Amino acid sequence: MVEKKVTIKNMTGLDLGPAGNLCNVAMQFRSSITFAFDGGSANAKSILSILGSTIACGDEITLHCEGPDEVQALETVAKAIEDGLGE
Repeated sequence: MVEKKVTIKNMTGLDLGPAGNLCNVAMQFRSSITFAFDGGSANAKSILSILGSTIACGDEITLHCEGPDEVQALETVAKAIEDGLGE
């Protein structure tokens, strides 16, 4: 398993648009991709799980990737978040 801390930069946090983009990026990989935040966790491949996390702009999350393509998954998902998830 690999992990990395990233900060959400989207002004609206992980609302519907950014959450959908995050989910689409995560779905490209076979590895399990989750993130931890303020005592909770969410599945990055589930739009409902992401939306339920209520992550706001400036919140720090810890990405966790585990599986056959975990390193590439971590790098790609972290970069997508750092680049603003298409917003």
